[in-house]
Amino acid sequence: MIPLPLARIAEITSGALAGMADPRAVVRGPVVTDSRAVEPGSLFVAIKGERVDGHDFAAQAVAAGAVAVLASRPVDAPAVIVGDTVAAMTALATAVCAALPATTVIGLTGSAGKTTTKDLLARLTARIGPTVATAGSFNNEIGHPLTVLKSGEDTRYLVLELGARNAGHIAHLTRVAPPTIGVVLNVGTAHLGVFGGKEEIARAKGELVEALPAEGVAVLNADDPLVAAMAGRTGARVTWYGRAEGATVRAENVTVDERGRASFTLRTPSGAAPVALRLYGEHAVENALAAAAAAYELGLPVATIAEELSEAEPRSRWRMEVTDRADGVTVINDAYNANPDSMRAAFGTLAALAGDRRRFAVIAALRELGDESVALNEGLGRLAGGAGLAGLFVVGPDADPVLAGARAAVRAAREAAGPVPAGVPAAPLAHAGAVSHAVAPHGEPPGGAGEPPGTGTAGRLAPVAAFGETAEAAENAADAADAQDAAAGGGVPVATRVSHAADAAQAGAELSAMLAPGDVVLVKGPRAAGLERVAAALLGGDRR
Repeated sequence: MIPLPLARIAEITSGALAGMADPRAVVRGPVVTDSRAVEPGSLFVAIKGERVDGHDFAAQAVAAGAVAVLASRPVDAPAVIVGDTVAAMTALATAVCAALPATTVIGLTGSAGKTTTKDLLARLTARIGPTVATAGSFNNEIGHPLTVLKSGEDTRYLVLELGARNAGHIAHLTRVAPPTIGVVLNVGTAHLGVFGGKEEIARAKGELVEALPAEGVAVLNADDPLVAAMAGRTGARVTWYGRAEGATVRAENVTVDERGRASFTLRTPSGAAPVALRLYGEHAVENALAAAAAAYELGLPVATIAEELSEAEPRSRWRMEVTDRADGVTVINDAYNANPDSMRAAFGTLAALAGDRRRFAVIAALRELGDESVALNEGLGRLAGGAGLAGLFVVGPDADPVLAGARAAVRAAREAAGPVPAGVPAAPLAHAGAVSHAVAPHGEPPGGAGEPPGTGTAGRLAPVAAFGETAEAAENAADAADAQDAAAGGGVPVATRVSHAADAAQAGAELSAMLAPGDVVLVKGPRAAGLERVAAALLGGDRR
């Protein structure tokens, strides 16, 4: 951060020095809200949360090297006392950003893929100048100013992920650090219940392009109609990315390898170059294109962009982390968060990566879907139940709609298989057509919904229904040949074994005992479900 004396910090935040604070003492280190992250020269911001009050750690922070504490009440340490510490930190970040006229601020938002795209773009901008970027998904009213305050006089690019839990949130964040380039990825169903509809989500996401100056650039997804419509909401120049033929920066000849990684030709107005992503899932193509389009606007050559995209590895944890165990079991940990769109993408990745290997999924009911919650969670269950899984675990509370959807898909698959031919032993059906509320073998909750066909244990493809389809349509699309019990000994195909687990610990423990070498497991659900613990259990405690 820019070195600032405490007197100046008090002036910016309308605060008062207390606790024998020296007005000439200079804050040079990071601004932090966690006393464990304090470094010499830091400013510790004391925030009172629901369970922990940062003010209780003021003395500890100063002992660790903090110059002072930004506090809302007197503490046993040098402090700047303000009315609201979050508002004061925001004011401080706004002042610091305004003092960095040579820094280009790039804002990025969307319903899905923000963090991956931000990580890719930060890698690209680092090729041409010192870059500060949002850590993980610290994209709210606390994480955003903390990121801005990491900027210094040498910072050339500030890459900021902007989250929104309601209308006006993105507009607020853009006032802290006014962007010159704004990237909008997509408008999906994340937080649908909070906003009330996709149009309202689009209205909130579009606050980013409305904040751009006339000399700025809006980088918009040509393949998403709600994003494309944002072109009329900005006075900035608009550039397009996507797979559409008219996109300025686009992907051509997209292919996916046996590990679920996409390759394509990156086409720009100044030429083309091949890209072979190390990121998993075909949906990563859109993230790569968005980052490429912004980098192209900054003047990076297409060959350099393609090189960086091809070398990029996942940076943020629990997002499409693919780990192969020594016994050949593959664990896909995509447990950071989930919504209907990211579920679809995750199941598509599972289908591509698993091939004809036996597959499992661990999921939990999706949240913040409002009036659409039951229907969308039933759709998730149908998707998982028809995705060629050997086993499915649905973890935690509010699982009934997911279980009902999975049961419907499983029942339809069984019925489609028809009667067992005379003389052929029937494979054990286990929980097909009914949902057990005890953890059952061969089951994990689905981490995403899959549009691409799944491959069952017999290596045969089955169609996967989309969210919003009726139960009847999903049943008609189901194929009983998708899943076959490895122990059936030549019996007829059977459907996915569906189970309910009370929590992640139970699912992880039970599933660990059921996996065989070569199996593939997808773990995905809302952050609050804590499904990363399932992946940790499967990987022997490696939480990555």
